[in-house]
Amino acid sequence: MGSSTSHHEGKARTAARRSGRRTGPATAARGAPDEPPAPGHHVSLLRRMLTIRRFEERCVELYSGAKIRGFVHLCIGEEAVAVGVNQALREEDAVVSTYREHGHALARGVPAVAVMAEMYGKATGCSRGRGGSMHLFDAAHRFYGGNAIVAGGLPLAAGLALADRMRGSTRVTCCFFGDGAFAEGEFHETANLAALWQLPLLLVCENNLYAMGTSLAREHAQTNLAMRAASYGMPAWTVDGMDVLAVEAAALRATESVRAGNGPHFLEAQTYRFRAHSMYDPDRYRAKSEIEEWKGRDPLDGLAERMRSEGQLDDRVMDELDKEVLAEIDEAVRGAEEAPLEPVADLLRFVTSETGSTA
Repeated sequence: MGSSTSHHEGKARTAARRSGRRTGPATAARGAPDEPPAPGHHVSLLRRMLTIRRFEERCVELYSGAKIRGFVHLCIGEEAVAVGVNQALREEDAVVSTYREHGHALARGVPAVAVMAEMYGKATGCSRGRGGSMHLFDAAHRFYGGNAIVAGGLPLAAGLALADRMRGSTRVTCCFFGDGAFAEGEFHETANLAALWQLPLLLVCENNLYAMGTSLAREHAQTNLAMRAASYGMPAWTVDGMDVLAVEAAALRATESVRAGNGPHFLEAQTYRFRAHSMYDPDRYRAKSEIEEWKGRDPLDGLAERMRSEGQLDDRVMDELDKEVLAEIDEAVRGAEEAPLEPVADLLRFVTSETGSTA
């Protein structure tokens, strides 16, 4: 799936070149979007994706062992979207996510130990153990959920972007959502208002072809989601969501244009989840051959193969990366296991405001 360009993309690209703006996580690694990456940048991208993959694989083990309870939605296969988009964001930008948000949180910089403790429901979790898998939150990293309601994050993202526009800020609010959310009224209401008010909003649709068990073609009469988003008057295009470098480049171009005052932008990242919708899902609606075909486009393997061909990666470096990541995940699990549960006396805390409290 190569990227297809809408009639708005040329305008967005021109604005991005004129803006000259750089981004936070990508600043040290990248110059202008068309410049080659600095040494080590590809290694950093691979490590970030590997961290998400190993974290979620461990979650499968822990869930099977009843260490983690409740609903768990994994993004294995979709790591390139989370990592690529976050490379284009600055620390002061805001991120709003979905219930499939472990990868978004980790790519944003939320510590693995805080995410794992939240999965365990422990008081040291990023949401104090009150949110669990679907409600990760970290104000320090400007990561505003985690939302169990399909499309529920979109109006919240519009509100954050509106506040920044009213302040005259150049911050960007990035909102991740799935193709199922595209069918909800909240998407269309948000897209319309964002375009009317020229909000600094980046809408990233992770199109993994299935809204729970319903395929895209059975839900949408027109499956070109970028074209439909462009009808609201915003720049919109598709990108290969299995290619982290393509996602990064598209997100850089979009965020620079948003910062330049060109209003909301829409990216349709065409991707695929290798596992079922959730840990409860028997996954009987997809052909095994389809899943295997998409696994042949694994984003980690794709970047690793490119790095090997360019002499940036060998077995020793890959083994070291994997050991580092696994050690980080082991430490996160130990921290979650040892962390305390919230005291019963605090169960009503934060339900109502506390006079004079700064917590």
